[in-house]
Amino acid sequence: MTAIQQPSTVSLPQQAKKNLKMVSRGIGMLATIGHGFGMAITSGAIFKPNQPHHPALTQQFCKRMCKTLKVSVQVHGVMPREHALWVSNHISWIDIPVIGSLTRVFFLSKAEVARWPLMGRLARAGGTLFSQRGSCDSDQVRQQITGFLKQKLPILFFPEATTTDGRQVRRLHGRLLQSAIDSQANIQPVVMCYVTAQRKLDLVIPFIGDISFVVHLQQVLAHPAVTAHVMVLPVIHSVGHDVHSLTNLLQQQMRDGLAALHAKVLVD
Repeated sequence: MTAIQQPSTVSLPQQAKKNLKMVSRGIGMLATIGHGFGMAITSGAIFKPNQPHHPALTQQFCKRMCKTLKVSVQVHGVMPREHALWVSNHISWIDIPVIGSLTRVFFLSKAEVARWPLMGRLARAGGTLFSQRGSCDSDQVRQQITGFLKQKLPILFFPEATTTDGRQVRRLHGRLLQSAIDSQANIQPVVMCYVTAQRKLDLVIPFIGDISFVVHLQQVLAHPAVTAHVMVLPVIHSVGHDVHSLTNLLQQQMRDGLAALHAKVLVD
């Protein structure tokens, strides 16, 4: 059974410490965002995103953001450098700085992120593509992803199409995998989880339920440090597959991979 870190009650002195931690990290996060805007302006990304050199700047920003949020990142396997269509299970908005700190890649994100204060503007500058959930723009997004891949620009999306608590991989929505087929690109899956110092699955980092970004950010800023474990799974070659067979293969590989990662990093 997957180990889960249960929330605990907090005394008044403990609450004061949490508030102080939240303020201190909040200041650090604003400094990190300011640094990100500085890089975006000097590089021209704020005015002309989606340039080949921008993922290197995004990686610098993501590393700094993980440090600010007290999220250490541990990789299981070797991060490949070849361009591919990257896919991952999805737990939190923090997944993006975690994966972005490890590899130079563009991202596909839900349209709401573009409206988030400050972070949305930086995401646009970093070349993030946005998809309206439940809309009819999937064909347009697929064409955009195909264009990235044909230019040898790696891009990542989350095929679960929603966030989870990290205990398992939900049913994948594989329509966008057609981009890999159209561009003859490989698919590079990874799976991840967030783990406490007690080696239990963290309950605060998952961005789930009816909670706003601002409220969740406050919780994260006041939260103890965690480790993001990322496991690199075997590459999948798209040649010879259709969307259905790719989705089924990816589904099984990611579910097995997450179970293996949990067995490796969690304790009962």
